[in-house]
Amino acid sequence: MDIQKLKAKRSVRRKHRVRRAIRGTAAKPRLSVFRSNFHIYAQLIDDDAQVTLASASTGDKGAKVAKGWNILAAKQVGEALAKKAKEKGITEAAFDRGAFRFHGRVKALARAATDAGLKCTGPEIIPVKKEEAAPAEAKAAKPAKKEKAKG
Repeated sequence: MDIQKLKAKRSVRRKHRVRRAIRGTAAKPRLSVFRSNFHIYAQLIDDDAQVTLASASTGDKGAKVAKGWNILAAKQVGEALAKKAKEKGITEAAFDRGAFRFHGRVKALARAATDAGLKCTGPEIIPVKKEEAAPAEAKAAKPAKKEKAKG
């Protein structure tokens, strides 16, 4: 089998496995993300009525993005989508990553949308990294080991 056909088959399988558990409604639409090599696209979809409630991408006319394939662009798309969702009265969405890992641009989009006021029900599962304590402070906080007494 051609390797490209095999990759496409696996991608479709992953997408269906993720979407099987997610269903968008008017109150809590599905936030669907698609990323290509040059752009990133996000939509809020009501699966019951089969309509797109709001969308944003790096290819939009109002998007002021020099490059659409980096994390900064994904953050701007997330913020733009959250702004459009607020205008429509949507505060919560079910995050649908599609066939993509929750990593990099997809993760940046979800975090930016959540920070801008659109609560995504996927990103809170993975904790945000906190700044770790300095190594010197960590060593000072550990208690000294007790020596074993030989009998």
